[in-house]
Amino acid sequence: MPKSKRSARPRAPQPATTGALTGQAEDYLKAIYELERHGSAAGTNDIAARLGIAAASVSGMVQRLARLGLVRAERYRGARLTDAGRTVALQLIRRHRIIECYLVERLGFGWDDVHDEAERLEHAASDELIAKMAEAIGNPTEDPHGAPIPTAAGEVDETRLPSIADLAEGGSATVVRVSDRDPAFLRYLDELGVRPGATVQVVAKAPFGGPLTLRVGASEHAVGTSAAAQVYIRL
Repeated sequence: MPKSKRSARPRAPQPATTGALTGQAEDYLKAIYELERHGSAAGTNDIAARLGIAAASVSGMVQRLARLGLVRAERYRGARLTDAGRTVALQLIRRHRIIECYLVERLGFGWDDVHDEAERLEHAASDELIAKMAEAIGNPTEDPHGAPIPTAAGEVDETRLPSIADLAEGGSATVVRVSDRDPAFLRYLDELGVRPGATVQVVAKAPFGGPLTLRVGASEHAVGTSAAAQVYIRL
């Protein structure tokens, strides 16, 4: 008797790897990851603002990432990463932060000079190169700005931290992490002595969102609320 033919089952889309994506697509995954950390889906306008592009160009890329199984597009809400998308995003973030550490520790870059360099290099570096760079500098767990480095297995501390702006008058805390997106902001913090590991105290808070008076070491500085909100602390 002739053998019956089995109907072919449709194959599920295989999760993409960083090597199969363009640098632009990788940047989208990182942006969505960072926006999702605040608890809601990443909206089109938010993604566009984070990447510095027109909102009209976002939908097409989100749809492409959805077809690759990396993103779930929620109508009227935005985009969320799938487990596969989150894995790729964390691989990229690991690359970025290890490259930053290597540039600072081995090549003498300032902490305000490494973000853009790492953005360019992260798309080309192999996993083997990143592993060797990490080993060469002692397998750091945080980047120069205090951000946690995901492990090679994709584990990362995602604890949400309060900022200096959340401190009550008279309160003190240790700086753990600072926003690294603006080199001028990092140079400003450096002038104040506000870096990961520094102890800060809120001497006074002006009402109605006015500036804070911070004591850092033996010095006092007036710091705007928006700047204080970008410096994360541990009480």
